[in-house]
Amino acid sequence: MELVNSAYARVPLWRRLNLWDWAYALLIVAAAGYAFKLYHLDMDGYEQAILAGSALGLIALGWFWKAWRWYFPLAGALALAAIPLYQHDLARGQQAFWLKYALSSQSAIMWMCTLFFLATGVYWVALLRRSDSLARMGGGLTWSAAVMGLAGLFVRWYESYLIAPDVGHIPVSNLYEVFVLFTLITALMYLYYEAKFAARQAGALVLLVISAAVIFILWYTFDRKAHEIQPLIPALQSWWMKIHVPANFVGYGAFSLAAMLGVGELMAQKGWLKDRLPSAEVLDEMMYKAISVGFLFFTIATILGAMWAADAWGGYWSWDPKETWALIVWLNYAAWLHIRLVKGWRGAPLAWWAVIGLAVTSFAFLGVNMFLSGLHSYGGL
Repeated sequence: MELVNSAYARVPLWRRLNLWDWAYALLIVAAAGYAFKLYHLDMDGYEQAILAGSALGLIALGWFWKAWRWYFPLAGALALAAIPLYQHDLARGQQAFWLKYALSSQSAIMWMCTLFFLATGVYWVALLRRSDSLARMGGGLTWSAAVMGLAGLFVRWYESYLIAPDVGHIPVSNLYEVFVLFTLITALMYLYYEAKFAARQAGALVLLVISAAVIFILWYTFDRKAHEIQPLIPALQSWWMKIHVPANFVGYGAFSLAAMLGVGELMAQKGWLKDRLPSAEVLDEMMYKAISVGFLFFTIATILGAMWAADAWGGYWSWDPKETWALIVWLNYAAWLHIRLVKGWRGAPLAWWAVIGLAVTSFAFLGVNMFLSGLHSYGGL
């Protein structure tokens, strides 16, 4: 089997693509072309480049990960089904049946929260009862939550333009929106590794950190009314936000995923939930892969953030608290990868390091906004 897979990997990519791969690529190109036709007059050169780059990235992701070919179009189709129901009137979000109970941004995100909670419970029952069918059900619920969450973000993007054209913006501008983005990225990365390593049992642990984020979303929604769309403050009215923030949260999601896999590895080493969790070796490899991907995207996000700072404030680096803690996070995982790759460390030390790294990452993500002030104070609670 390994020889077959090795031979397949040596086949050029274009020869490995089938009809469905090309059909997916054509769908993305058609959607990007239609968006360009509708909105190119309102887009500057940078935004047009982002549109083209996003289309290429989505095609590459769909070719790399086959599940993405149905996930992304399905979420997009749900969002497109919602748009005509508004009839250009945001108030219909609380009047039209399908919008009020399923397809408005807030309804879709609440469905996402519910499905993530259900998935967490089902994964734990599956783990304790050693039930593969329940574990598959947990995966299905996680996929369903991710579909509703992405559809909700798409619809929220449209809703922002219904308020006023100058209010419209990509929904990654405040803690409510980025926490939704965080849950989606963490869940999708887990689902990829779950399939790649055949490790459904790890879902019980990974979904805990996602459920924690969901609890924050619910509190932030009902206590602070954070789901209400607000105009962008001047500091965020930049095309840089469209690429810096998503790249950042791929890093945050990957590091959170790695921490929960580290918890699983430590439990497996101690014999807790024996014969229920994946082996310590499998969890260790999944943790390494997640941190590698997270470090790559966090590096890209840090570079993009420095370029955004130069454009907005005239300097690449100002030792703002958010920038300083981003550097601490970057150095933490750079050291983690160095120790593993150069020194050959494995096992409990790196698992503990990944778990502690989540505390460092959480403070950079949320704690700085709560306790420190600086140029990024607009992200506070």
